[in-house]
Amino acid sequence: MLVHMVCFKYKPAIDDAARAQHRARLAALKDIDGILDLKVGGDLVGSPRSYDTGLVITFTGRAALDAYQKNPRHVPVAEAGAASSEHIVAVDFEI
Repeated sequence: MLVHMVCFKYKPAIDDAARAQHRARLAALKDIDGILDLKVGGDLVGSPRSYDTGLVITFTGRAALDAYQKNPRHVPVAEAGAASSEHIVAVDFEI
């Protein structure tokens, strides 16, 4: 199995409604083939090092992650996240 973690730091102009919409769009991807579990949520702490949204997806393996990256449902959500973020970090690791 493989865990895919992504954190989004939104641009200051991105309001709460747009942030919630982005999280909802991410959550709607949970039924893509190869996804075993998907969790997404907004930061509750608000520390200077916090990001605004966190995403954790467990995939069946690397092939499922690779297919997800190109999936036509995922691509526009990823593009929207990139356009609304000033910084994004990600890590992928096997479990």
